[in-house]
Amino acid sequence: MSECTHDCSNCSENCGERRDPKDFLEKPHEGTSVHKVIGVVSGKGGVGKSMVTSMLAVLASRAGYRAAVLDADITGPSIPKVFGLHDRAMGTEDGILPVVTPSGVKVMSLNLLVENETDPVVWRGPVIAGAVKQFWTDVLWGEVDYMFVDMPPGTGDVPLTVFQSLPLDGIVIVTSPQELVSMIVEKAVNMANMMNIPVLGIVENMAYFECPDCGKRHHIFGESHVEGIAAQYGIPHIAQMPIDSQLAALADSGEIENVYGEWLDDFAEKIRG
Repeated sequence: MSECTHDCSNCSENCGERRDPKDFLEKPHEGTSVHKVIGVVSGKGGVGKSMVTSMLAVLASRAGYRAAVLDADITGPSIPKVFGLHDRAMGTEDGILPVVTPSGVKVMSLNLLVENETDPVVWRGPVIAGAVKQFWTDVLWGEVDYMFVDMPPGTGDVPLTVFQSLPLDGIVIVTSPQELVSMIVEKAVNMANMMNIPVLGIVENMAYFECPDCGKRHHIFGESHVEGIAAQYGIPHIAQMPIDSQLAALADSGEIENVYGEWLDDFAEKIRG
């Protein structure tokens, strides 16, 4: 028998101190009721994960649902920027209040708590993981139909903490067309399978550029691999998003709620179930 790490969630031994993985789940604040929690992950940075997270929340809100975004990307929080949020989150004796966007999406991010948006977060893994848990346990989210958790890229401390501590109903993986990225995506899929978290779908961002003059699609980063990966792992839903300068400009200016496009409409409806 190997040395016990006291982490029963990934242990195959059947010892007397073994705990059910559900025992690691943290309870939300007593003033919180979340119907469905969906994590948004990526194998590497720079593929548009935060943009996809925010757009899924906006689409849920437009459909009449109460939507929220928990920004678990502690060291690189960009959710407040794409929503144009600059006010600091306030608190009461009962807990922290999320900041609400113009369309009604509730948001909590470390950038809503620090004094300056550009202050770096120089924390070690356990402290970062603790902050993510507190965004779940100490924030007064209220009634939420769909919460989207924007996770940092990779398969490190924070994704593991979210997988173990939050009652995830599934994850969405964001990728881009390069073959190297596809290999990294498979790592994210395998991690989800190890943690018994269903992969609801894959969004391939920057999949193509559509010429505004002739309408022809150009695959600038190479041909798509998303259908092959989805078929290989039995992932039910896929979506593709283009390289779009207007979309990027709206996100940079904090106007993600003014983005209108059909790229994620069907996908968002399907993953909401």
